[in-house]
Amino acid sequence: MTADDLAGAPDAPAATDDVVEPITPDAPRLELRDPLPPVVDTPAQLQDTCDRIAAGTGPIALDAERASGYRYSQRAYLIQVRREGSGTHLIDPIAFDSLVPLDTAFDGNEWILHAATQDLMCLAEVGLYPEHLFDTELAGRLLNLPRVGLAALVEHYLGLSLAKEFSAADWSTRPLPEPWLVYAALDVEVLVELRNLIDADLQKAGKREWAAEEFEALLTFQGPPERKEPWRRTSGLHKARGRRALGVVREIWEARDRIAEDRDTTPGRILPDASILELATTPPTDLNALKGMRIMRNRGPRRFMSEWFDAIERGLALDELKLPTTNQKTDGPPPPRAWADKNPVAAERLGRSREIILQIAEANDLPTENLISPQLVRNLAWEPPSDITVEAVSAVLRQQGARAWQIGLIVEPLTEALSS
Repeated sequence: MTADDLAGAPDAPAATDDVVEPITPDAPRLELRDPLPPVVDTPAQLQDTCDRIAAGTGPIALDAERASGYRYSQRAYLIQVRREGSGTHLIDPIAFDSLVPLDTAFDGNEWILHAATQDLMCLAEVGLYPEHLFDTELAGRLLNLPRVGLAALVEHYLGLSLAKEFSAADWSTRPLPEPWLVYAALDVEVLVELRNLIDADLQKAGKREWAAEEFEALLTFQGPPERKEPWRRTSGLHKARGRRALGVVREIWEARDRIAEDRDTTPGRILPDASILELATTPPTDLNALKGMRIMRNRGPRRFMSEWFDAIERGLALDELKLPTTNQKTDGPPPPRAWADKNPVAAERLGRSREIILQIAEANDLPTENLISPQLVRNLAWEPPSDITVEAVSAVLRQQGARAWQIGLIVEPLTEALSS
C-alpha cells in the first residue's frame, strides 16, 4: 500500500473470501479424522453434546454458517464445534430457542474462530458469548502473511488443501446435504493445531501481546456501525441523475428492504439494484406501464408491482426540501481528494501522517490498516487537538478505539507529524 492509498483505505480489513484463494494443486486434501457426526437437532442430542464438550480439554474451535446470499437475516444456520477429547459436533441452531446450555458447557474456555467478526453476532443471537478468544485470521494479519483466508492458512502451516466450494451455499436448506456437512466439519477440524502454530509465530515476532489486545477488543464487538443512508449502497447509483431520481431510488430501496426483511430474503432476490436504477431513471406513468417494463417479466419483482409503483409515486411527489442531497452525509471529514481545496493545511498534515504510518508499519512488518485505522488518522489530520501534545493525541486515539500497543508505536511520531 502506498502513502496515497492510505487516505482512502478501509477502516477495517474486509473478511477474506476463501473461494477465490488458489490452492496448491499437489497439496493433499484435508480429510475428516472421524466419521461425519449427525446433526444435533433435538434436546437429548444437545444435552449429550454439551456433556461431551464439557468433558473435553483445551480451547474450543467454533465456526458458523449463514445464508447471506439468500436470507435477509445474518442468523446462523449451522454451528460447528470441536474440542480435544470431544470430537466435532454439528449443531442446528434453528431447532432450539437458544443454545445457552452449550455456552455453559464451554465454561469460559478460549474460543478459536477464523474471522471472528463474521460470526460473533450470529453466535450471540443464540446465547453464545466468548470470555476469551483467538482469531486465526486477525493473527495472520498481524503476522503480515500474504493470504489470511482459512484455506490459505491451512496450506501455509499444515501443507494441506481445504476446499471452500460451499461457503456461499444456502445454509438455510433443510435437510443439509452430506457434502455440505463434511465441508462444515472440516472448517473446525484443524483450528486448534492452526491456532498453536500461529501463536508460536506471534511469540517469535514479538507480537503476542499485540494480538492479546486485539482479541480482548473483539469480546465487546457489536457489529459494524450502522450506515446513515444505507440506500446509497445501491450499485450503479451514479446513474441516477439529480436529486429527484435519488429520491425515487431511496423510496424503492426502502420498500424493497421492508419486503426483504419481512420475508427474510436477501434484497437482491426481491428486486435487483439494476432494476431500482431503471425504475428511478425511467419511471412508469401508471401501473400498466410498469407491468409492461422488461424488468417485470420476472416473477419475483412482478409480485410486488404495486409496492414499486407506490414507492415511485412517493419519490416523485417529495417536496424539494425532503429530497436527498447528491453527496452522502457524513459526520467525519470530507473525502481526502477534496482536502487540498477545502483545507490545505489539513491536507499537508494528512500527507505527513500517512508517511509516518507507512514507515512505522513497514518497520514492524504490519499492514497499515492493522497498525491504525485510516479513518482515525484522517480524523486527527482534519481536526487535531487544540494543543497538539503526545498526551492529547493519545487521548484522542484511545477515545476512538485505538489499542494500547498501537498508541505506543505511533503516538510520538504522529504527534510530530500533526504539529509540524
